[in-house]
Amino acid sequence: MKKLSIIIVTYNSEKDIYDCIDAIRKYADIESEELELIVVDNNSPQCEQMFATITQRYGNIIALVKNTCNGGYGQGNNIGIRMAQAPYLMIMNPDVRLTHPMMKKVLAYMDSHPQTGIYGMKQLLGNGSMSLNSFNCTHHMNGYLRIVLTAIANRTGWFWPSCMYVSGSCFIIRKKEFETAGLFDETIFMYGEEDDIFMRMKNLGMKTFFDRHSRYAHLTDNRPLNFETEKKVIESVIKINEKHGWSADRTLKNAIRETNMLLWRERISKALGKDHGTTEFWQQWRNYLRQRRKDVYSQGLS
Repeated sequence: MKKLSIIIVTYNSEKDIYDCIDAIRKYADIESEELELIVVDNNSPQCEQMFATITQRYGNIIALVKNTCNGGYGQGNNIGIRMAQAPYLMIMNPDVRLTHPMMKKVLAYMDSHPQTGIYGMKQLLGNGSMSLNSFNCTHHMNGYLRIVLTAIANRTGWFWPSCMYVSGSCFIIRKKEFETAGLFDETIFMYGEEDDIFMRMKNLGMKTFFDRHSRYAHLTDNRPLNFETEKKVIESVIKINEKHGWSADRTLKNAIRETNMLLWRERISKALGKDHGTTEFWQQWRNYLRQRRKDVYSQGLS
């Protein structure tokens, strides 16, 4: 009987997926017949080659699914979720590495806490240092407070379940309740899904638990700031917030507040001799948000 289904969505992920699977197999502390591993590829050009290598290395113990299109991260995950046989799902990015046994502990907690719908863990960077993205405050929080509270909470490990969501790179969720909540929103191609899932599960009365003692690595150490990525993120946040009662203007106003906080942080760091070299980026980003907000206002008048 399957107890845990791990779902990994790939797209051009050949450099990551084998080490990801190796770490799962190394640190799995439940019986093999209790663990299900599903890899869904979002129509990568090298999908057949990657699947052939997986089969060669691991046999037929991994369910391999080639998506007929790249419908986005959520759509790919939903394919795996609908196939999954276990009551609990672990959603995992291919660039995540488990670092110690945790599955038995997670399942025991979920079994004994039926109101816990989502289970998150502490995120490390690939070099073993602490990541500041284990969890975030919801985008429905004041932008100034969101930046400050998220930074302090991640550094101290303090988690406020009523207004914080865990990182979507690796988390556990109840399958039945997630299905009731509607699974991933497939209109969101990528980014921001965690906040949406958190709010929809919360509306069902499900709580989020953050385990500061269980850890995983997310290999994002050298990921630079990217303007196009930030644009995709804010568009996802606008769409998600509109679902939950916030206008685009309100979301953009809040994003400008967040960016102001990031700029103040950079200026303070620079004054202390710790220049991160990102001031110009955030200034340009604030200008973009201001223009985007003007465009929304103009569209509202037309």
